[in-house]
Amino acid sequence: MIFLMADTETCNTIDNEGKLDMSNVLPYDLGMSVINEQGEVFEKVSLIIEEIYYGMPDLMATAYYSNKLPQYDKDIAEGKRKVVNIYQAQKILWELKRKYGIEVIVSHNARFDNIALKNLSRYITKSKYRYFLPRGMEYYDTLKMARDTICKEPTYLEFCMANGYMTKHKTPRARATAEILYRFITGNLDFEESHTGLEDCEIEGEILAYIYKNYTDFRKALYERA
Repeated sequence: MIFLMADTETCNTIDNEGKLDMSNVLPYDLGMSVINEQGEVFEKVSLIIEEIYYGMPDLMATAYYSNKLPQYDKDIAEGKRKVVNIYQAQKILWELKRKYGIEVIVSHNARFDNIALKNLSRYITKSKYRYFLPRGMEYYDTLKMARDTICKEPTYLEFCMANGYMTKHKTPRARATAEILYRFITGNLDFEESHTGLEDCEIEGEILAYIYKNYTDFRKALYERA
């Protein structure tokens, strides 16, 4: 199976009460990588959305990881990230879809990325185009996958308890961020998630590959679903 991993980094809008409205975020960074279920990478792109990154400086100042913007500027200047408008970004996605016959897009906390890309289309086109993704593409969520597999393992709970990776709920639960899952998979407790689109795609692809490799029943269900 061939998948398109996708990850967005976003700036935030403010609601009428002056609070961050996380349901109305706009992405300035879209990373995409084409992988198979073993995690082999066939192609990858790092796209900076011109209308947001350069066109909305006040909004960009609200980006959760705004401290990374100087590094983005450096990467753009060095050609590591490509500045595109929304239509060019969609064209690149379509070209990857056709080239590899992709029908499934994968993200960690997929609902967030899907909402962000919808928001982008609706905001920039004034709702002329309401969806960013091609019609019929299915979304898989490595966060949900992990909760159904890795997070149910006693060894994962022990790992999170030993390292302070528990939620602050009344009954604490093991956290399932991509960073913590990747630390568990690799044993590298010093790993820190980049929180840049393409680089986060790479670790999320390894999470997907780990689940496919280690959970036969789950893998079979996904093949049947696809």
